[in-house]
Amino acid sequence: MSADAVSPWIARFAHLIEPGASVLDVASGHGRHARHLASRGARVLAVDRDTAALAALAGTPGVETRLADLENAPWPFDRRTFDAVVVTRYLHRALFPALIGAVSPEGLLLYETFAIGNEQYGRPRNPDFLLAPGELLDVVRGRLSVLAFEEGLTVGEKPSVLQRIAAVGLSRQRPVAFIDRSFAS
Repeated sequence: MSADAVSPWIARFAHLIEPGASVLDVASGHGRHARHLASRGARVLAVDRDTAALAALAGTPGVETRLADLENAPWPFDRRTFDAVVVTRYLHRALFPALIGAVSPEGLLLYETFAIGNEQYGRPRNPDFLLAPGELLDVVRGRLSVLAFEEGLTVGEKPSVLQRIAAVGLSRQRPVAFIDRSFAS
């Protein structure tokens, strides 16, 4: 998958984000997911600490940007909730409570990042940036309802070990569709 391609995980669950929905794209980078979700009618707030990356989103219809260092400053969205929170290829465990708190009671969390085992295929290799087995399930337990979960080795352009979760707010009343602990994409 190229750096500009939409994650298959995000594409798979994008239909759950209705037109007009508010979406927080965390550590958005150059905005591949912000652009994709905005093109589907969402109102996206892309947040990143990289000014140049956010500048690439200037003028994109449906996308607002916010410069913020999420690791070295207070959470900039205190008590604000979103219809969807999207996080890909980013891990800062201290943000887990804020990220889950930013999901509205009927909202959606889509999270995908690297997991232990990825070090044999490339970066990141540092365990601080690799999820432990089932870690995303543990993070949402009791706070969100899991729609789907996957962890394992992806096969394709560049092998990676990833963990992915799609979960909704408890008010959404969605049953667990499936939990799959291994995948290939």
